[in-house]
Amino acid sequence: MATRHFPAKAAPSRRPFTSLELCAGAGGQALGLEQAGFDHDGLVEIDPHCCNTLRLNRPDWAVHQADLNNFVGTSYCGTIDLLAGGVPCPPFSKAGKQLGAEDERNLFPAAIRLVEEVKPRAVLFENVRGLLDPVFADYRAFIARSLDEMGYSSSWKLLNARDFGVPQLRPRVMFVALRREIAPHFEWPTALEIPTVTVGQALAELMAERGWKGAGEWANRASDIAPTLVGGSKKHGGPDLGPTRARAAWSKLGVDGKTLAATAPEADFEGMPKLTVRMCARIQGFPDDWMFSGAKTNAYRQVGNAFPPPVAKAVAMQIRSALEASEQFQKHQRVA
Repeated sequence: MATRHFPAKAAPSRRPFTSLELCAGAGGQALGLEQAGFDHDGLVEIDPHCCNTLRLNRPDWAVHQADLNNFVGTSYCGTIDLLAGGVPCPPFSKAGKQLGAEDERNLFPAAIRLVEEVKPRAVLFENVRGLLDPVFADYRAFIARSLDEMGYSSSWKLLNARDFGVPQLRPRVMFVALRREIAPHFEWPTALEIPTVTVGQALAELMAERGWKGAGEWANRASDIAPTLVGGSKKHGGPDLGPTRARAAWSKLGVDGKTLAATAPEADFEGMPKLTVRMCARIQGFPDDWMFSGAKTNAYRQVGNAFPPPVAKAVAMQIRSALEASEQFQKHQRVA
């Protein structure tokens, strides 16, 4: 009797890594996490325009429009691999009064509470460079100590968007905390070995999309990376590229930073062009198919306050590698 051969059953694939996003904004960090292989079980954001943007681009995401101080995360307890968030930066920004813990906009206490409620395997927070200033040393220690008491090992790192293919000088402070058994497997991402992308290289195509004859010459002049985009707050900041110093830096690149334009320059345009919201989004590292809800001011504010997706992806990939390595190590330990 002939032997029958049956195809071997495929090994069951691992469930996707899951995340819960706090202060999700327009989705810069969430998009980077998605690109790194994380499935979003939920996103929390208070701004209605940002919530509309998230739903517009990812209708299947569970977006909670809520004040983080009032959001309860117990329903996510034990189901989340990564709790991530870009808690508001004004309390620590050099552009403000740097009130830190005394600032009513400081949401780190709420974020720490949610770590305790959700009990994720990993935590990722990002903020402005000012958080590393000596004046906030005690507060950084408080954040690290709070998570240490919950069983996490943590570290801080200053990363710059330009090192990850973003045509912008945008230093951001990253805080990563992982369960103690996972932490030894984590390494911070290193700068990509790729040529620096200039503003001209990034935006030449968009500047020329309406036939502007001077687009090529402009792109050659815009031969450096952009200064940090500033989105401003609801009370301050409109559709412009930041304070006087920032606008002066844009002027050197051949850009009028006083306001934003609705469209790219026309064929016979003369003078310094203005950026559109889409151009600003490309400067932030968003893909061109990512849409922003709201009028120009609201749309630009979302872009300017966003965390560049390529940087989020780089850090999230390292967190994912640590999670995978920890799982493999524990599997071998059980077999042994």
